[in-house]
Amino acid sequence: MEIVIYLVLGVLVLVGTFGGFKWGYSYRRNTAEAKIGSAEEESKRIIEDAKKSAAKAAENAKKEKLLEAKEEIHKERAELEKEIKERRSDIQRQEHRIQQKEDTIDKKAHNLEEKEEILAQKIAKAEETQEEIEQVKRLELSQLEKVASMSVEDAKNLLLKKVEEETKHQAAILIKTIETQAKEEADTRAKNIISGAIQRCAADHVAETTVSVVAIPNDEMKGRIIGREGRNIRAIETMTGVDLIIDDTPEAVILSSFDPVRREIARRSLEKLVTDGRIHPGRIEETVEKSKKEVEQIIKQEGEQACFETGVHGLNPDLVKILGRLKYRTSYGQNVLLHAKEVAHLAGLMAAEMGGDVAAAKRAGLLHDIGKAIDHEVEGSHAAIGADLAKKYKENEKIVNAIMAHHGDVEANSLIAVLVQAADAISAARPAARRENLESYIKRIENLEDIANSFNGVDKSYAIQAGREIRIMVKPEQVSDDDAIILAKDIVKRIEDEMEYPGQIKVNVIRESRAVDFAK
Repeated sequence: MEIVIYLVLGVLVLVGTFGGFKWGYSYRRNTAEAKIGSAEEESKRIIEDAKKSAAKAAENAKKEKLLEAKEEIHKERAELEKEIKERRSDIQRQEHRIQQKEDTIDKKAHNLEEKEEILAQKIAKAEETQEEIEQVKRLELSQLEKVASMSVEDAKNLLLKKVEEETKHQAAILIKTIETQAKEEADTRAKNIISGAIQRCAADHVAETTVSVVAIPNDEMKGRIIGREGRNIRAIETMTGVDLIIDDTPEAVILSSFDPVRREIARRSLEKLVTDGRIHPGRIEETVEKSKKEVEQIIKQEGEQACFETGVHGLNPDLVKILGRLKYRTSYGQNVLLHAKEVAHLAGLMAAEMGGDVAAAKRAGLLHDIGKAIDHEVEGSHAAIGADLAKKYKENEKIVNAIMAHHGDVEANSLIAVLVQAADAISAARPAARRENLESYIKRIENLEDIANSFNGVDKSYAIQAGREIRIMVKPEQVSDDDAIILAKDIVKRIEDEMEYPGQIKVNVIRESRAVDFAK
């Protein structure tokens, strides 16, 4: 029973507790909702106040900006009005100046018109005066013709003749003056260039000549050279292409051949055979082959040495060999290879003095006589042959022209060609450099004197200085001092056109008057 009571009481307590909890929950919820409603109203009120404050602030800012804009516009308007005012003032000043200039121009135009009128009057008056002068002139001419008994044409011719004589005299004086000045300058310059080139080029004047006589120890050696029934001498002549002349000349054998290279091979071979003492066809053939190789090697080395000494590089190897063959060629007693090297040095030195192409000048000078190495094998002048060789081995056109033109066969078209001509003449004209045929020398001297004697007024002429100068005596009653100058130029032109000569020829015209009387 007690347990039941306790259970009922527990249930009642639980029911009461649950009811109290439910009431408390309701109370708290109502209180919270009331607070939330109050907070929402407060937030709405704050938002409304904020909107009103923001609108008011925006309105104030707008009013401030409008005021600032109005002030700025007012300021810019004032500046613009000031600028416009200044520009108007400038325009007014310019208009004023333009007006003044127009007034000045109008005045000048008016003065010019007045001057033109005065000038026209003066011109008319001058024309009238000119007409009067012409009338007076015609009257004077008619009176002069009557007094002088000479027509106007005759007087004109007489006057022209007198003027011509005076002009001729003045022209002769002018020619002499100009020539003197030009010669002084040109001679000085040319002498400096040429003398400097010659002084700096130390070449041999007297060159080697190819030896054509082989010395033998005794005459018994001649029989060994001839051999049994002449088989040795025939073998030597057949293998070398050289004729052996064995005569009564003591201890000497003469070699004869138009080809200097063959003659050199024969000379070397014969010297080796004589030294060795064993002379028979087999030994001869072996010695000749050995000598050929030696000469070919010497020719190559001489060509290379010539290129090295002159500083010419890049030549075709075949052209170098042909150049080396010039060692065994002579021209009027002058070794052609030494002559070619000398011309190369001289042309290079003169090109350096004149600001030309030194390398090209040396190259052309070294190759200018290359045709002489084979001119006996083909037809044509050595200049043309040399030019063809240069073309064949792809040498420059300037080099080809210099080779072709160094004897005047064609016109020189470059400074290099002219320098090679000059260097060739200098090398050939050295004392004892060349031997000249006596007959051709005498003929040249005679031709020189004949040309001088062919001119009117020439009394006597003498070629002196080995034909490098000709002195001409003229008749003073026929040739004046002015005519002597012109005569010298005419003789020079004839000599240049009709003669060929090394170097240059000085033409010296001498005119003198002598008065002779005797005291008794």
